[in-house]
Amino acid sequence: MQPTDDVETLTDFGFETVELGTKQRLVDQVFDTVAGRYDLMNDLMSGGLHRAWKAAMVGQLALPRGARRYALLDVAGGTGDIAFRALDTGGPGVHATLLDINGAMLEVGRARAVDRGLDDRVEVVQGSAEALPFPDASFDAVTIAFGLRNVPRVQVGLNEMRRVLRPGGRFLCLEFSPTLTAQALAPVYDAFSFHLIPRIGRMVAGDGEPYRYLVESIRRFAAPEDLADMMRAAGLGRVQWTPYTGGVANLHAAWRL
Repeated sequence: MQPTDDVETLTDFGFETVELGTKQRLVDQVFDTVAGRYDLMNDLMSGGLHRAWKAAMVGQLALPRGARRYALLDVAGGTGDIAFRALDTGGPGVHATLLDINGAMLEVGRARAVDRGLDDRVEVVQGSAEALPFPDASFDAVTIAFGLRNVPRVQVGLNEMRRVLRPGGRFLCLEFSPTLTAQALAPVYDAFSFHLIPRIGRMVAGDGEPYRYLVESIRRFAAPEDLADMMRAAGLGRVQWTPYTGGVANLHAAWRL
């Protein structure tokens, strides 16, 4: 579990312990490697189920269908998958800000926005989840999908995401879980995660190590009940989570009350 105190100097990078200031550089190296194959990576990590999970996540936003202005911030949104789904689902008043600390990921997202003719409704911003470059209460909703476990200081990131939410705003976090609700799946899931995914990554992408880190980072992440406590500590209310596919992933939901 990531540290939640500013005085901490060590954190997890997969199964390794590293200096807090080192983790972001190592994570950047991982995503520099996988940026062009990010959707494929998520297909490998989830067996393709991430697409259904993301559709359900966007559905929870209950986006307006008309021209009413609605501002969405997608943190660690790199390639734009959540942002584009939201724009396709909502009306013309929905605008998305796509934030990621990794420039290679953002270049993929920017190119996709242009290809889809959505660049006038998508703002691309490079920045850290731990220091969001936006004023207080700027957004109607904040989402983060499969990115929170890569933030060096998760509590700091949650505090920031709550800060930029407007009162009554929605917070949604989709993340892989370190624990399964269907324990019968655990042996198969472990074999798939630790043996097959790095091998497939090596065959498809030419490098299995980024995929090994991503699997390890799941196992070292906060359990859903611990993450819920961190969300409450950030000042979010009505916190709940919904397990998907036997607990392989969870959708964490809350509001800024």
